[in-house]
Amino acid sequence: MTVRRGIGLETEFGIIDADDPRANPIVLSTEVVDTYGGRGSAAGGAGAIRWDYHGEDPLNDARGYRLDRASAHPSQLTDDPDTPAPPGDATELQSIRRPSDEELALPRASNAVLTNGARLYVDHAHPEYSSPEVSNPREAILWDRAGDMIAVEAMDLLKDSGRNLVIYKNNVDGKGATYGSHENYLMDRDVEFSDIVRYLTPFFVTRPILCGTGRLGLGQQSQKPGFQISQRADYVENDVGLETTFNRPIINTRDEPHSEADLYRRLHVINGDANQFDVSNLLKVGTTSLVLWLLESGRLPLSLDSAMMFEPVRASWEVSHDPTLTRKVDMQDGSQRTAIEIQQIYLDSILEALGDDDVDFDTREILDIWQETLDMLSTDLFAASGRVEWIAKYQMLDSLRQRTGGSWDNDKLRAFDLQWHDLRPERSIVNRLDQAGRVERVFHPEQVMWATRNAPESTRAYLRGGLIRRFAENVMAAGWDGITLDVPGYDSLVRIPLMHPERATRKLVGDMLEQAESVEDFLVRLTSA
Repeated sequence: MTVRRGIGLETEFGIIDADDPRANPIVLSTEVVDTYGGRGSAAGGAGAIRWDYHGEDPLNDARGYRLDRASAHPSQLTDDPDTPAPPGDATELQSIRRPSDEELALPRASNAVLTNGARLYVDHAHPEYSSPEVSNPREAILWDRAGDMIAVEAMDLLKDSGRNLVIYKNNVDGKGATYGSHENYLMDRDVEFSDIVRYLTPFFVTRPILCGTGRLGLGQQSQKPGFQISQRADYVENDVGLETTFNRPIINTRDEPHSEADLYRRLHVINGDANQFDVSNLLKVGTTSLVLWLLESGRLPLSLDSAMMFEPVRASWEVSHDPTLTRKVDMQDGSQRTAIEIQQIYLDSILEALGDDDVDFDTREILDIWQETLDMLSTDLFAASGRVEWIAKYQMLDSLRQRTGGSWDNDKLRAFDLQWHDLRPERSIVNRLDQAGRVERVFHPEQVMWATRNAPESTRAYLRGGLIRRFAENVMAAGWDGITLDVPGYDSLVRIPLMHPERATRKLVGDMLEQAESVEDFLVRLTSA
């Protein structure tokens, strides 16, 4: 039993021009990506690298069908129709037609693939950082925080050019719009998708009590004053669905594994908040991975059925709107339970299924922190303010509310709520709390800085980032499941398929990569191994 698996996090950042608040966010996002892709410390030194769309397949639905392209909402078309996802287990080097000068000159979306294996690009109206694939929850937190540091560096680079852009790590603009903080988990394809829907739905509805970021205002457009636990809960509108930008579901059905499809499913989770607190983020990722292990193990105890909800969408709103954590939601069996009680059912079910099995460090850490945090939430809510982000935010906002007249409908509170997510170190409230020792950290800033430039060593991200670090001028494009190289003297481009995330690690290809004198030399070493 282990919490370890392939994991990747995505963050769409909020962005404004402090000198021109009405500036087009798409233009601003493009400036961020292009500037960092050209001059950022993790950019590789050869300019922004194109994205390899071969593995993108956004219209394939896990329920067993494919959405017709003509029927899809434009926001769902994140692929290139001319480069469909490769069928089967494509593992041999592939020859790719070299594009003409005219094709290379065509407009393209702003995109940069970085030396740490991450992707920085423009997603609709936001700069998005997609972390490299990692192999455990701790690494997921480290490389997610690296994205925050990359955003800070991008702002500094733009400031040097006279631009005053501000990047926020949040999920709402306070005026009705929301943007995502998505999670991706590699899991066993053999798990029935109906079981994923049944057993993950109550877990996701109640998980924000551990990892919500907190939000001022109730309703999608903050129609009512008040504080709630989750930034995303009010935008949940459906139980199950393929959409991500409208009619948002609790369980997303996109079946786009970016790996060997016969073996793996990539669970795409869209209802989480963007966290700045390490422990909130660790609980978000770690507890989810444990529930996925429970599904994969086939050891589902009968007691888990008591967690099934009567109206999950409504329950999402009810849980989020109750920072006292005392509200009970209606269950399928006619009873009512609090979010804490439902989370405890999941933890107890995992412990029951675990039995006397040995567990590794990563797994024991999540089990212990999960129970400790639930105990805090049950007995002394504010004892968890150093690890659960929404509680720290609620504590400070409530104190400010009492000092300013007692109303949640207050401009000072709204300004504080926004400033909480400001990533500028001199403006960040979270940074001030951190400096005061009031945030439990898993990683030190020096470790985070290292992760901005270096890829994880335990997944294929190592090769992706390493090739950009060593031979960026030869990387024509890079994606999750492949890297396309422009090799001097070759008539065609060469694509290295990476359909297995656990391969192309430092252990397997590190010596080849570091000892190679050129990209040609590396390919010779790779094909001779």
